[in-house]
Amino acid sequence: MRIDGQAVAEVIKAVEAQIPFNRVLGLHLEELTGEGVSLTFDWREELVGNWARGALHGGTISAALDVVGGLTAMMAAAVQADDADLPDRFSRLGTIDLRVDYLRPGIGESFRASGYALRTGSRVAVTRMELHNEAGTLIAVGTGTYIVG
Repeated sequence: MRIDGQAVAEVIKAVEAQIPFNRVLGLHLEELTGEGVSLTFDWREELVGNWARGALHGGTISAALDVVGGLTAMMAAAVQADDADLPDRFSRLGTIDLRVDYLRPGIGESFRASGYALRTGSRVAVTRMELHNEAGTLIAVGTGTYIVG
């Protein structure tokens, strides 16, 4: 299936501009395909949890991983179902479960979260996500389960 470029543009607009919390985080989608999703964001003082080290708040990390995981699940489900109506699928997406393992402090100037699908069914998808800083240091990993249908 070829995913319609206009549908992808609508999802990108929703993620980056229409979801207030994503604007707070400063998320920018880099890749949105059936094979995987990635987004970036820059370090800002408002995202810090450990003021002494300047490290990202754990909630910032988990939120970025959750966004990537959900979008990964949505795209994988759309490809599997041969369903190019991404805006409709996006409106029905929801997190069932999210596990985050914090491996290192979130120190860096910019960050990249990426994800891929582990299993995609007709109603539920499971994804794996990672967060790296600009130096490529792995900061956190996550596994998410999402309702997709």
